[in-house]
Amino acid sequence: MAIRVVRAAAGAVRRACGPCSPSLGPRLLRLPPMAGNVEAPAPVGARPERDPKARGGWRGGARIWEETEQQAKKLRSASDAEQHRKLPKRKIVLLMGYSGKGYHGMQRNVGSSQFKTIEDDLVSALVRSGCIPENHGEDMRKMSFQRCARTDKGVSAAGQVVSLKVWLIDDILEKINGHLPPHIRILGLKRVTGGFNSKNKCDARTYLYMLPTFAFAHKDHDVQDESYRLSADTLRRVNALLACYKGTHNFHNFTSQKGPREASARRYILDMFCEEPFVREGMEFAVIKVKGQSFMTHQIRKMVGLVVAVIKGYAPESLLERSWGEAKVDVPKAPGLGLVLERVHFDKYNQRFGNDGLHEPLDWTQEEAGVAAFKEQHIYPTIISTERQERSMARWLGTLPVHDFDATAHAAAGLGTKAPSPLGDSD
Repeated sequence: MAIRVVRAAAGAVRRACGPCSPSLGPRLLRLPPMAGNVEAPAPVGARPERDPKARGGWRGGARIWEETEQQAKKLRSASDAEQHRKLPKRKIVLLMGYSGKGYHGMQRNVGSSQFKTIEDDLVSALVRSGCIPENHGEDMRKMSFQRCARTDKGVSAAGQVVSLKVWLIDDILEKINGHLPPHIRILGLKRVTGGFNSKNKCDARTYLYMLPTFAFAHKDHDVQDESYRLSADTLRRVNALLACYKGTHNFHNFTSQKGPREASARRYILDMFCEEPFVREGMEFAVIKVKGQSFMTHQIRKMVGLVVAVIKGYAPESLLERSWGEAKVDVPKAPGLGLVLERVHFDKYNQRFGNDGLHEPLDWTQEEAGVAAFKEQHIYPTIISTERQERSMARWLGTLPVHDFDATAHAAAGLGTKAPSPLGDSD
C-alpha cells in the first residue's frame, strides 16, 4: 500500500511540474504549435518571459507531496489502531507495590511535572508497553482509572489496587514491569466486572506503621536512642491505647480537612494493635497495624502520633477522648516514612462475584509470597536506611515538647464542663 501511495505522489509531481533536466531544472511540457497559434521567436539576447504558472508548479507539487505523505501517515496510524482494536479491551485490577520515598504521593497531577508521583511512572509504563493508547495517558478518565487509596508524600504500599481498562496484550505483566523502576512492581492482575471501581468497591483498608521502638521510651525514665528495647509492660500499654480507637469516632482533630460537625469526619476503625518488636541492623522496630473502612488525610499518622505523645509522658491519657469531641485539640502528626498501605479488602464484591464462575475473588492469596518479598526487598530496607540517615523519627520526637496538650483541658475547666474519664469508650 505504501509503494502505491509513493508512486501516486511522484506521478502527481510530474504532472504538476513537467519533466526535470539536471541542468535546467523543472520546465513545462510544450505542445506542438497549432495553426494560428504560433508564437514569434524571441529576439536574440532577450530574456524569455516566465510563465507564472511555471513558477508555482514546483510549489504545487510539493504541496501535493505533503498532502500525500500526510495521508500515508494516517493510513499507517489507522492500520496500527485497527490492529489494537482487534485486541480485547477489558476492565482489570492491578495489585501494586511501591516504595514512596522520593515521590509526592500516589495520585497523578496531570500537567504538572514539578512533583513526581507513582502514577506518573505507572501511566508511562502502560503507554510504552502498549496496554493503553497515548491519549489515555493524558486523560486517565478515558481508561476509567481509579485507585483504592491516595497515599501521601513518602508513603509506600505493598497492596495498592488500581482499576482500569486496557488492551490484554500477551505477557502483559512482564511488559509493564519492564518499563517500571525496580521499586515499583505490578504483583498481580485480575479481571473484574465492567463497572468495577476500586475505590468505591473497597470495603476496608489495612495500613501498617513501622517505627523504631525508642519512640515509646519515656521522656524522663528511658534512654532515647537505638539501645532502647521495648518492654512487655510498655507494649501492653501501647496496645491498650491503640484499642481505644476501635469503633466509630469523630476524627476531625486528626485531619485538616474536616470540621467537628461534618458527618464525614466520623470513621469506623475495625482494629488497631502493635506487633512484637524485632531488631534490624542493631535498631529495634515495631509495626502498628490498623484496619478501617476509610481514612482521611494524615489520620493514621496523627493516631500514631497521639499515642506516642501519651506513652512518652507529654500528653495525658484523657486526651484521646477529648480529641473526639468538638473542641480543637493539638494532635501531633508522626512522620510519613513508616506508613505503608498493606492490603485493601473487597469482601462484598467477593461475596457477589467471587464464586459466580466468571470472575476471580480479589483475595490475592497466590500473590502473598511476592508481596512479602517486595516488602523485604524494597520497603523495610528503605524505611530503616532512611531513618538511620535522616533520623526523621528522632527529629520529630524533638518537636513534641512544643505542643500544647493541656489547652483543651483548661478550656473545658473554664467552661465548667466535666472532663471525660481516661481511656473510656466514646460510644
